[in-house]
Amino acid sequence: MEIRQLRYFVAVAEALNFNRAAERVHISQSALSRQIQQLEEDVSAVLLERNSKRVALTEAGESFYHHALRILGDLQFAAEESRLLSSGQRGSLAIGIFGSSILDLIPQVLKRFTTAYPDVHISLHPMDKDAQIQALRERRLTIGFNRLVPVEPDIEQEEVRQEPLMLALGEGHPLAGESCIDLEQILDQPMILYPRGVRSSLALQIREMFGEYGAQPHVAHEVTDVTTAIALVGGGMGLSIVPRAATNLRLPGVVYRELACRRPSLIELNCLYRKGDLSPVLQAFLTILREFRETAA
Repeated sequence: MEIRQLRYFVAVAEALNFNRAAERVHISQSALSRQIQQLEEDVSAVLLERNSKRVALTEAGESFYHHALRILGDLQFAAEESRLLSSGQRGSLAIGIFGSSILDLIPQVLKRFTTAYPDVHISLHPMDKDAQIQALRERRLTIGFNRLVPVEPDIEQEEVRQEPLMLALGEGHPLAGESCIDLEQILDQPMILYPRGVRSSLALQIREMFGEYGAQPHVAHEVTDVTTAIALVGGGMGLSIVPRAATNLRLPGVVYRELACRRPSLIELNCLYRKGDLSPVLQAFLTILREFRETAA
């Protein structure tokens, strides 16, 4: 039994006329008759009653017609599903996020992507850089976003943007009225910082910035995320140096000011994905991300 025989049979069953059915499937009437006869031999049942005046479905033919419709429908669905998956228009995208990028870039990129690919299921997973790298290796993530990520042999890194570091301070602070604050002005101020690890981190970058002045930050509190840092700033617990994306987090009592220092106060945001990953959904997302980067530059 062949798929084309099912299509031929459905055409005859719906037209109940061999001439019209043959025109519909673009073969001769004699060829169509032979295919229907072969189909009946294959299923060992009479599917059609035909004579010189009429064509009618038998009870077996009626049942076979409905089964044939379902089979052809399933085949069409499978073909369409495969086409959408291979073009990145359907599938799932697991994204690792961390820090202030969720406050700025990621929502904008996701809006563009979901507009272009509405049938892709997206899930967001807050993870630090080490957890993202491990999840990528275990294929629990498709792509991740993070900052100051060390080089890994099996992980591709692509810079999305560079942004300046800003100073978050309380609106009642003596320096809050200035549009730009030099790091030298706050060397002895209490700082809300992030834990210092052995790998690259914003905390290490801030300590290096202070080191340009022969100083070390006076750490009043250590926190694990930018939201907590800014909340403590609003509570008058100290100052915090944050990526510009964090300025989208508007909390009562907090203002943001440009920061000047002796070394460039920039921090990059990278996307991470497995080397050699050619999955259509990932490639579609990267295309949207690169277009966003070009238009936002």
